Amino acid sequence: MEEFALIMRHEDGQKVASPEQIQIWMKQTMDWIGGIAAQNKFVEGSGLLFDDCRVVHHNNVVTNGPFGEIKETIGGYLIVKAESIDEAVEFAKGSPVLQGDGNTMEVRKIASKDGLH
Repeated sequence: MEEFALIMRHEDGQKVASPEQIQIWMKQTMDWIGGIAAQNKFVEGSGLLFDDCRVVHHNNVVTNGPFGEIKETIGGYLIVKAESIDEAVEFAKGSPVLQGDGNTMEVRKIASKDGLH
């Protein structure tokens, strides 16, 4: 079994939802993760905050961000165990993130600890 990262991409990650919308989304997300965990295929995951972040550029230039001009932001990630990328994609298809217009889930195989695929 291999590990895959499910990366949550939000079209407008800095748009503020109402507390009620956030509560509904969090319940849906916890139910989704719970379904993966019930199959013993959830490894870890977390949301990513926007209140204190930096971007390191070429030549070690550091800026506050990501803000403003970017089209989409990464809102969080999960790491799951799956037999194939197709199984990991099926997990991603169940994400509540996909309810948002323009939101996507990126699925990537994680390199093994020895660096081999």
